[in-house]
Amino acid sequence: MREIISQALGATRATASVMARDLLGSRAEDPLAERDPRFIRQTLPAYSRAAQLYFRPKVRGLEQIPAKGPVLLVGNHSGGTLIADTFAFAYGFYNYFGPDRLFHQLAHDLVFRVPGLAMLRRYGTIPANHENAMTALGKGAALLVYPGGDHETYRPSWHSGEIDFGHRSGFVRLALAADVPIVPVVAIGGQETALFLTRGERLSHLLALDRLLRLKVVPIQIAPPFGVTVLDLPGRIPLPSQITVQVLPRIDLRRRFGPQPHEEAVYNAVTMMMQEALDELSAERELPVVGTLGSRHETSEVVEELEHGGLERDIEAAIEADELKKRGGQI
Repeated sequence: MREIISQALGATRATASVMARDLLGSRAEDPLAERDPRFIRQTLPAYSRAAQLYFRPKVRGLEQIPAKGPVLLVGNHSGGTLIADTFAFAYGFYNYFGPDRLFHQLAHDLVFRVPGLAMLRRYGTIPANHENAMTALGKGAALLVYPGGDHETYRPSWHSGEIDFGHRSGFVRLALAADVPIVPVVAIGGQETALFLTRGERLSHLLALDRLLRLKVVPIQIAPPFGVTVLDLPGRIPLPSQITVQVLPRIDLRRRFGPQPHEEAVYNAVTMMMQEALDELSAERELPVVGTLGSRHETSEVVEELEHGGLERDIEAAIEADELKKRGGQI
């Protein structure tokens, strides 16, 4: 108990210190330079314990991620701006690999305009743009991206079991340009941290927020303590939804798809794999928010299938569908 209290106090002091400096406008010019392994060591035990108590996360398959070198982690996005599954995965990643393993996460520009969120940057969060992504991968980092962005993270809660990138395939171009493997990361539970009702895409367009702030949604949720919130404002407390994360086998694009992979074929293969894994996670879940009543599985049948021929079949199916589409377009 004494150790737990000591870790909590140490994390509180470290967090308060970086937040104070952030509020005073102290920031590095290079966003990648703000990742701080020392801060991660100081706060990880307490942050992880708090997440474990509240969200009961289970992260499976971290051994699928290379222990060093660049890799593109492609995840499904849930939970609005309060992304519990991202925190659960980040804590699991750093507990598994250690704080010295380079790890960055791309996030919307608005995250960096809000004062007091320095702890996210200390854990490796950087603004989502191509230059930052290429620089991070060039330094040998594991880079987590969410192609679905605000479109996916604000999908209605009854679509929680769907991978919905909105046909955004830029992650494929990024992986090919950097010549790095893709490792899909699939999570469930985040869309139950509130009752997400609508994305509000038409309203965003009418208010010109898509042009002014790069916001393509004005979503409406129901959550404590205020009941109805819009774009997570004036604020909400996430429900203690059980989070489960499954990491899938890596995909070496040029080895699997040939020397010149077709973007749509890769996109279809990756989303197909991820949907299979999300279907499995959905089947394990017994109650909303509560999740699985008993012990969750230690292994994944989908991963075992992918490792024993399923990955090849998914890729072949995606390539065949892509070829059929191209031939159909030529007729």
